[in-house]
Amino acid sequence: MASREEDHKVSYDYCKQQILSLPKEKGLSIQDLYFFQSFWCPPILIQPINSFQNNFQTKDSDVIVASMPKAGTTWLKALTYAIVNRHSLEMHDHPLLKSNSHELVPYFEFNIYGDNLDQTPLIDLSNMAEPRLFGTHIPFNSLAKSIKESNCKIIYICRNPLDTFISTWFFINKIRSNESLPMLNLEEAFEMYCKGRNLSGPFWNHMLGYYKESIARPGKVLFLNYEELKQDANYQVKRIAEFLGCPFTQEEESNRMIQNIINLCCFENMKDQEVNKFGVLSSRYEKKHLFRKAEIGDWKNYLSRSMVEKISKITKEMLGGLSFEVCRSIDQ
Repeated sequence: MASREEDHKVSYDYCKQQILSLPKEKGLSIQDLYFFQSFWCPPILIQPINSFQNNFQTKDSDVIVASMPKAGTTWLKALTYAIVNRHSLEMHDHPLLKSNSHELVPYFEFNIYGDNLDQTPLIDLSNMAEPRLFGTHIPFNSLAKSIKESNCKIIYICRNPLDTFISTWFFINKIRSNESLPMLNLEEAFEMYCKGRNLSGPFWNHMLGYYKESIARPGKVLFLNYEELKQDANYQVKRIAEFLGCPFTQEEESNRMIQNIINLCCFENMKDQEVNKFGVLSSRYEKKHLFRKAEIGDWKNYLSRSMVEKISKITKEMLGGLSFEVCRSIDQ
């Protein structure tokens, strides 16, 4: 019978061989990216994703927050956590005042499986309170089979690709600066993004995977738009609660529960919390770097008209005749 150490070596060797067989390109990242399961992925995440796919067992009560990076994930995780736990937590002593939302809603690929060669979770999943809340940037087609076949809920947030790009560019350069790596200039980063070479990219494939599933199974996947969430948070928060099977009562609405949750999770409040000003996530990402502007249309301050036209053309080609708000928002 193989020892634990031998199992680790077999797993490590298999992962190394798998990585070496994949196409590799420089991308909007701090490492080269590999084309893994039809999306671009840093090598450090390939083993965790394999472990997640092979081992994670879903419960029907699980809730998963999915997104591309820098699409409003920190905000949606906070809102989801506050909505689900609103009956058991006090606003004046809320966990979101003490912990970053990524700590309360852990990622499969970063926090739960991480760089763990024995393929066991780094977090004790059996002791997590239900409903268990998780996050991921993994495309829908690469989620664990148990997730796709279960009745668990997935909430996906999509943001205008131009704002997503600008936010990603700033974020990656902050990390590269911390690690004494050369900065990516705007033009270089833009070309990488257009070719889909960013974490979990291409953007359009990632979004389409979750969108199509939300149409096929609207009771399983809720597709949210970042811009609509910003413009009418009250309505969208009620949508999330109804989707999760815990709608707000008339009494809760009268007692301003929805507005209290919105205020607790708003960008300005989270950015101002001490817990989000110091410390790191996943050993590398400084919490303060998660909060920049959270504005709609900030891309207008950075992108040339030709850049906007190029993204608009790619978006319309990739999405065909689908009338997404994400298409319309580019032209505004």
